[in-house]
Amino acid sequence: MKKTVVVFSGGQDSTTCLIQALTQYDQVYCITFDYGQRHRAEICIARRLTITLGAYDHQIIDTSALNVLAASSLTRENIIVPLAEKNHMNSSLSTFVPGRNIVFLTLAAIYAYQVKAEVIITGVCETDFSGYPDCREKFIQALNKAVNLGMAYNIHFISPLMWLNKAETWALADYYQKLDLVCNETLTCYNGIQGKGCGFCTSCSLRARGLETYKQQPKLTMSSLKAKTGLP
Repeated sequence: MKKTVVVFSGGQDSTTCLIQALTQYDQVYCITFDYGQRHRAEICIARRLTITLGAYDHQIIDTSALNVLAASSLTRENIIVPLAEKNHMNSSLSTFVPGRNIVFLTLAAIYAYQVKAEVIITGVCETDFSGYPDCREKFIQALNKAVNLGMAYNIHFISPLMWLNKAETWALADYYQKLDLVCNETLTCYNGIQGKGCGFCTSCSLRARGLETYKQQPKLTMSSLKAKTGLP
C-alpha cells in the first residue's frame, strides 16, 4: 500500500499537492502546523479541505515555540505585512519565518515514520522564489539526507511544484478539475483572507499574476506543465 504525508497549510500550493497526491497514493495523511501564525484561519481551512478532498487522516501539531523564537510579520502583530513590490524578494524578507520548514519537515518525517509512509510531499517552490532559503531544492535534499541518517529510515521528500511557476501550478489544479476549489477555498494571503485574498501582499500578487497568465495562455501553460511533469 502506497502512503504519503502531505505538509498541508490549506494554501494554493499545498492544496494542489494534496489534490495530486490523492490520485497517486492509497492513503494520504496530512499534517498542519499551528505555529502561532497571524492568519490562523488557515488551520480551519486546512481541516475543512482535508475532509472535502478525502484525506485518510489529518493531524494538527502545536509548534507555537516558533512564534517565540522566530520574529516575522507572519507571527508578530507588531511587524507589518509588506505590500508587494516589483522585486518580490525584497518585500518578502519580513514574512520569512526562520527554521519553519526545518521544523515542519522534520516533524512530518517523524509522523511518516509512525504511519509507515515513505514519502513526504511539500509544496515549496524555487521557481517563484520569494527570498526564502528553506524553499530551495538543495535545502530539501540536504534535510532529507539528514533525516534519513538520523532516523535510519528511508523517507523521500518530494516537492512537485519545485520547478513550476505559479501559472503552471494553476494549470495543475485545473488538470485535476479542481481549479475553482483552489481559487475559492484556499488561503494563501499573508493577511489571512480566503480566496483572492487582500490583493496587496506578495503572496496575493504572485497568486493573481499566475492565474491571469494561465487564463490568458491556458493551452501553452498546460503544455509547459506536461512537459515539465510528464503528465499525459
